[in-house]
Amino acid sequence: MKKQLVAFVLFVFFALVTTAAQAQALGSNYKTAAGVKFYPGAISVKHFTSKDVALEGLASFWNYGFRFTGLYEYHGDFKNAAGLKWYVGPGAHVGFWNSDWKDRYPGRANGIMIGVDGVLGIDYKIKDAPINLSLDVQPSFNIVGYTYFDVWGGLGIRYTFK
Repeated sequence: MKKQLVAFVLFVFFALVTTAAQAQALGSNYKTAAGVKFYPGAISVKHFTSKDVALEGLASFWNYGFRFTGLYEYHGDFKNAAGLKWYVGPGAHVGFWNSDWKDRYPGRANGIMIGVDGVLGIDYKIKDAPINLSLDVQPSFNIVGYTYFDVWGGLGIRYTFK
C-alpha cells in the first residue's frame, strides 16, 4: 500500500510540474517557506541564505520520540522552467527515543541518536501563489545511539514568504 501511495504522489507531482512548465505557469522565487513534509511526517522550514543556497530544518515526531534534522541545500535551475529547481546537499540529525522503543525493539532503552544525512530533490514554486512543493530523497546514517542506514524523503508542501 505504501509503494502505491508513493507512486501515486510521484505521478501527480510530476504531472503538475510538467503541465505547469508547459503553460509557463511557474515562476517567482521565495525567501522562506514553512509547512509539512510527508513521509515521515515532519514540520519543515526552508530559508534561502543566497540565491542558490538554502537551509532546511525538519522536526519529526513519532510515538517513540522525536528527531531534528538540518540540511544545507545547493539549488540549481532547470532550463525553460521558471520556478522549478533541483537541489542537493548534506545535513545532520539528532533525536531522542523513549522507553516504549525498548518494548518494541529489545535492548533499546531511552536514548539519543546522532547521524549524518543527505538530500536530493526538486523544488517547485507556483507563480502568483504562496505555495511551494518539493519532492526529495533523504538518505540517513545514524552513528550514535545505534548504527543504521535508512533512506526516506517525501513530498513537502509549504507556505512561502518573500
